[in-house]
Amino acid sequence: MVLVLKKGATKKDIEEIDKILYKEKSKGGFDAKKNNGIIPDLEDGMVIQKRMIDEWKRDI
Repeated sequence: MVLVLKKGATKKDIEEIDKILYKEKSKGGFDAKKNNGIIPDLEDGMVIQKRMIDEWKRDI
């Protein structure tokens, strides 16, 4: 769905688009909150990411 908000729109136009946007629920997709907190926060995220990338490079 595409909603167009043109320059100079009235407050009523903005409220109508707002209602449409928040009325519709997502149909499927990825639930990021499900994975929140899976990796314990014991070290910096960049350190974890670099270590994981190094593991991939060693396997090649």
